[in-house]
Amino acid sequence: MPPAPAPYPPHLQAPGTSGAAFRPVTSIEDLPEGSLRRVTFDDLDLLLAHTPAGLVATDDRCPHMSAPLSIGELDGCVVGCPLHEGRFDLCTGDVVQMPTTGGLDPDGAYHPTWSPAGREPKVDPPGTKAEARRLTRVRRLRYYPVQIVDGRVEVAIPLIAESAARP
Repeated sequence: MPPAPAPYPPHLQAPGTSGAAFRPVTSIEDLPEGSLRRVTFDDLDLLLAHTPAGLVATDDRCPHMSAPLSIGELDGCVVGCPLHEGRFDLCTGDVVQMPTTGGLDPDGAYHPTWSPAGREPKVDPPGTKAEARRLTRVRRLRYYPVQIVDGRVEVAIPLIAESAARP
């Protein structure tokens, strides 16, 4: 079966992409299944992923603390953040594993810090950093529509105010 865009929850479509122009980002041959790639338009960095469900485009920022997901690991539809070991399902937008720093999930429920198996438990000493971690909310992923035209992957890119202001 030829590659196709993966479905995503419609309520998680990135603002400004409804009716936005599609821009070519890469050849389908350059994005084999299981690969991640960063593409950039002005100051917008996107993650393009080829999952078993199809092609997905989302912000190339961990929804926790903005680390680039494009240098993480892809396991099926789940991408792992290289910074705090959070895991996010690219096909549903759900948090699969909260980051090690804990904090608030997208629904506002608190999750304490945790340690990966085999490591010493994390101690979260009181203070401003602990309070910041406690109040940091992991956001849901936002999706950019994808299409494939003549072997090229294209992504709907919202009009960026800075670009519109250029002569």
